[in-house]
Amino acid sequence: MKLATIRTTDGTRAVRLDGDHLVDLGHADLGALLAETDWRASAAAATGPTYPVAGADFAPVVPNPSKIICVGHNYTNHIKEMGRELPTHPTLFPKFADTLIGAGDDIVKPAETDALDWEVELALVIGRQVRRADERQAADAIAGFTVMNDISARDWQFRTIEWTQGKIWDSSTPVGPYLVTPDEVGGVRPSLEVRTTVDGRTMQHDDTGTLLFDPVFLVQYISTVITLRPGDIIATGTPAGVGNARDPKVFLLPGQSVVTEISGLGACANKVVEA
Repeated sequence: MKLATIRTTDGTRAVRLDGDHLVDLGHADLGALLAETDWRASAAAATGPTYPVAGADFAPVVPNPSKIICVGHNYTNHIKEMGRELPTHPTLFPKFADTLIGAGDDIVKPAETDALDWEVELALVIGRQVRRADERQAADAIAGFTVMNDISARDWQFRTIEWTQGKIWDSSTPVGPYLVTPDEVGGVRPSLEVRTTVDGRTMQHDDTGTLLFDPVFLVQYISTVITLRPGDIIATGTPAGVGNARDPKVFLLPGQSVVTEISGLGACANKVVEA
């Protein structure tokens, strides 16, 4: 299934893609749907009102997750371009719900940064609560996958050795358009083509099959530290090709269009605008 949260004149609605229409699932958003124990059966059986896909206004797939955990340094080529050693454990940092925007929303460039960078990422969404998950429990907890563009203010990120302040700018992080269940993409360890283009020029191109720490391992590892709840998002890291690692460095400017896409999941297509 492909599920989404869309904005309507009556507020946000959780929907299922059905051909050229989106079927209302009877919930305000996917976070509310995923909180149900039998959400898969409920989503598959729903026969609510429909909305056309054409012109749909996609909200973040889960507008208000209890937590967003991001993984740094998880593709070998990106680690090398950043001049670092291969990690023995995942590098984790948080985002917050206020950072999220929809797959087609504008990215507003903060006036305070001159180093706005792109990062295409496979993100997974949790579908059942887990703590200290074993491999089977971790796999079962993955509701599906989506696309995230982990927009980063590099000049703020590298002010200190801790990255968070460069990663959590308000309304900066596109995520969506769909939550795609694992059965549609080859399982919980999918091998999917990832790509970023800026004004049509390819900047990143890799495959999620080359992740150092795969989605199941990440659920195991992170759930050891903290309880993962339905709707929580884990962003699995970005491949080589970020603007900060280029010589000379290249950053996003108002007027540019940035597209982050993953095969089978769709794309976030966003215009950068002035604050």
